[in-house]
Amino acid sequence: MRIARIVHRGRVSYAAVESEVLTLVEDPFTTGAAQAPHAARLALDEVRLLAPVAPRTVVGMAHNTGPADRELPPQAFLKPTGSVIGPGEVVGVPAGVGRVDAEGELAVVLGRTARNLTADDALDAVLGYTVANDVTARDLQQTDPLWTSAKGYDGFTPLGPWIETDLDPGAAVVQVAINGRKLAAASTSDLARNVVEILVHVTSFLTLEPGDVVLTGAPGEYGEIVPGDEVSVTIEGLGTLSNPVVARAAALRAGDRRVGAAA
Repeated sequence: MRIARIVHRGRVSYAAVESEVLTLVEDPFTTGAAQAPHAARLALDEVRLLAPVAPRTVVGMAHNTGPADRELPPQAFLKPTGSVIGPGEVVGVPAGVGRVDAEGELAVVLGRTARNLTADDALDAVLGYTVANDVTARDLQQTDPLWTSAKGYDGFTPLGPWIETDLDPGAAVVQVAINGRKLAAASTSDLARNVVEILVHVTSFLTLEPGDVVLTGAPGEYGEIVPGDEVSVTIEGLGTLSNPVVARAAALRAGDRRVGAAA
């Protein structure tokens, strides 16, 4: 089941997505599970897609891009929730920040409160998965040991286009494209640690709540983005998340930071 968070006629709702048709559903983070759809049906072009979740906590994984990182201990970092944006919203690149990269990642969306998960029950806490772009100011990453500034600017965590509840997180192919140029794809099977290991580690010290998001690491090639670019991340079996890139000053003037008409 695909679950989108949408704006329609000024109201935020959740909807099940099937092809180009959306059917309204209850909020899965208050009901505790994906729900059967209601009768109300909408066309995809009638609504505006938001980030599919409004998390309380966003966690990323450091040193989880390939088998060599298995030699390092697991390390997580926090991304500000204010950095979360949805499909079509603009990624603002700060002036003078140096190189900024797009990193395509599979993101885990929690469906229930999770603390001290084990290998046996970790996936039971997952509602589903979405596409993430872990935007990173690469030069700042070298000078900020916590990576807060490097990964925390407004707009540095695009998520979307929806949550997919039926996906194999151990074999998801992730690919970044910049202005239509596809970078080398790779599978989450190439990551140093899989989703279960990541959730066991993160919940050993941090309680995650329904709607919280854990980024799992970038298995494929990442690429530099600059104002004027269009960046997309595609995960096979899930969908494509696309965002325009602008100068941060322009993003701050843009109001809702979205290019195109609002639904």
